[in-house]
This record gives sequence, structure tokens and C-alpha cells, in this order.
Amino acid sequence: MNKGRLISILLVFFILFMAVEGIGYFVAFKGSPSEGKGKMPSQSQLKAKNQRLIAALRGLSPKGIHIVVDTAENILLLKNGDKVIRRAVVSSGSGNVLEDPTGKRVWIFDTPRGEFKIESKAKNPNWIKPDWAFIEEGEDIPKSFKDRVEEGVLGDYALGFGKGYFVHGTLYTRLLGRNVTHGCVRVGDEDLKVLYETVPIGAKIYLF
Repeated sequence: MNKGRLISILLVFFILFMAVEGIGYFVAFKGSPSEGKGKMPSQSQLKAKNQRLIAALRGLSPKGIHIVVDTAENILLLKNGDKVIRRAVVSSGSGNVLEDPTGKRVWIFDTPRGEFKIESKAKNPNWIKPDWAFIEEGEDIPKSFKDRVEEGVLGDYALGFGKGYFVHGTLYTRLLGRNVTHGCVRVGDEDLKVLYETVPIGAKIYLF
């Protein structure tokens, strides 16, 4: 191959290379996100928009008496609007899993998350033991309802928020602050009394 032919071939490759690079550059910048968007909003416009968002968020904030439970930190807040009335250390769900020996049922002992409401209030409540309580203790599931009733384990008060979950007292106050329950929220005696006396049926409870 003579020198002239070699130069011609290299020139062709160079031209093709530049053409491909040019196409890539064109594709990359033709649809630039900033193109056709108009002017950037001014500082005053951004400030006004932020104020509108803040007002909208305030409108979503819970009103009146409500409960907020942080299940990770095991902290309960009794609030009236934005004001914290009482702060309590609690215990919430362990997250443990229990399987029925038959393999037909599985229970996950976790506290539910989300927005609920107080559906019931009880003084000196009895615990109606569910099937998992007997399985966990290695006992046979009773056929009689009265064999499921257990007194004195839920404390002096209980506030139900649906599907068998309660905010209630505990015999194991040394475990407050830990994730050890079967899903309910356990509270110390003094804090529980305040909750019972302050929180009406229908009040919201937020768990996260």
C-alpha cells in the first residue's frame, strides 16, 4: 500500500469519527432540559410558593387530642394540635415470627403502622388470649371461652385501636423502651392513666 492511499484511508476514518462524535453531541444537547423552559423563577416567586406549601402542610396537621407513636424509638406523644401534652417511653412490637405447628398459620408480632382511631376504652380490662398465646407457651388451645380469659396482665386501662390492638399497661415495666410486644403498645401506669383520662373515643392515633 503506497503512502498516498494510506493517508486517504486515515482521512476517511477521521471524517467518519468526527461525524459520529458530532451526532452524539447533537443528540445530547438538542433535548437540553433547560431549553424552552423560560426564565428561572425569581426569589420572591419561590418564597411565595414555599409559603403556600407550608400553609398546605399545616392544613394537614392533626387537630385536637391525638396520639403519635414512634415504634422504632418506642416513644409515645400525647398531643393537642401541635402542642405535646405528655411524652412516654413505651414498648411496641418485636417483629418476631411464630408458626402454628400445623404449618397452616403464621403470626408476625409487629405493631401496625399508619393512621387509626381509638375505638374503645376499658378500665381493669381482661385479656382474651388468642390461639397464638397458647401455642407460644406450648399449651393446647382451649375449647372453652372462659379458659381464654386472663386478668391483671393489661394494667388498669386499655385503649383499643382496632383489629385486636391496644394501648395498655404492663407487668414488665423494666422492658419499656424495647421492642418486645406482640403488637400492642405497652405503657407505664402513670402515663396510661393520663391517656385514659385525656384521650376520647374517636381520637386519632398515628403509628410509624
